[in-house]
Amino acid sequence: MLTAVIFSCLVAVGIYKLVKPPPSRRCGSPNGPPVTSTRIRLSDGRYLAYKVRGAAKEDAKYKVIINHGFAASKDTYIPVSDEWLQELGIFLVTFDRPGYAESDPNPYRSPRSDAFDIQELADQLELGPKIFVVGISMGSYPAWGCLKYIPHRLAGVAFVVPVINYWWPLLPSADCSKAYSQLSWIDQWRIRFIHYAPVLAWSLQQWLPFPTMDLVLKSSPKAFAECDLAILKHLSEVRPPDISDEGERKLVQQSVYESFYRDFVVTFGSWEFNPLELTNPFPENSNTTSVHLWTGGKDGFVAKELSRHISQQLPWVCNHEVPYAGHLFLHDKKICEMVLKSLILGDNPSFE
Repeated sequence: MLTAVIFSCLVAVGIYKLVKPPPSRRCGSPNGPPVTSTRIRLSDGRYLAYKVRGAAKEDAKYKVIINHGFAASKDTYIPVSDEWLQELGIFLVTFDRPGYAESDPNPYRSPRSDAFDIQELADQLELGPKIFVVGISMGSYPAWGCLKYIPHRLAGVAFVVPVINYWWPLLPSADCSKAYSQLSWIDQWRIRFIHYAPVLAWSLQQWLPFPTMDLVLKSSPKAFAECDLAILKHLSEVRPPDISDEGERKLVQQSVYESFYRDFVVTFGSWEFNPLELTNPFPENSNTTSVHLWTGGKDGFVAKELSRHISQQLPWVCNHEVPYAGHLFLHDKKICEMVLKSLILGDNPSFE
């Protein structure tokens, strides 16, 4: 009996150690990474790091906030010049989403919490009553949160190669199954664990590591179109701005758990609302499009069929499918300019 009790205790301790997340290393805390960026203090005490560029705020016609994608930061490459932004009157804000780079982690991160983070960022930067929001790839869930929780603060929204939760109600099961089956087996298992047993998913991350760009290139090389590979080559020629002098990637310096893991949990977990049941927050804009959904015809990560279904289910969302583009097309100068111009001006670009 005693032996069984001791064995059970040892197993319990082992499981606890396996599923227990590592302690986060908040920037500016004792033994934590240094603070090197401009930050605001949110109402719950967390800090959010950001950077701005483009037109002077007091002269800008348009205030645009960009949510970076997975394994990125406020330094994500936006290939438009300051001169171009100034000419159009765009004040551009990028920020580290919670747990990334120099923004404090949020153990309660969700589409709702991120939407209100964006609202607080806009308020503290005094951006005015209306802002434009862009969500890139896995950074699209905060943009959905904005449509749900702060629609009155929005001038327009752009979803760029948005990662879609396969468990959203009203998505066609056949298209979801097809898209899911095209993922690598590692991603299929990771996403399934994330959805049904997120704690178990973290404990298995040593066998199913969260994908860096290098890992994805090795495990799913066919997912990248030739244009994606050209963009990656271009990006590799410049030292990423989030690399410290010691060579550490700043974007995960507060732990992979707080950045990569939480991104997957929020994106593929159970949402408190169904995006496909949202109502048009811009009914007065009958002659222009205020919500845009951008996909690449050669994207090997985001299923075009699901994006098309979203725009059919929500007719006020305009779906732009760039036939010659892959998953990384926002890093292409010409397409990036089209995305921003369509967002602020409400026009529908043509692809030639």
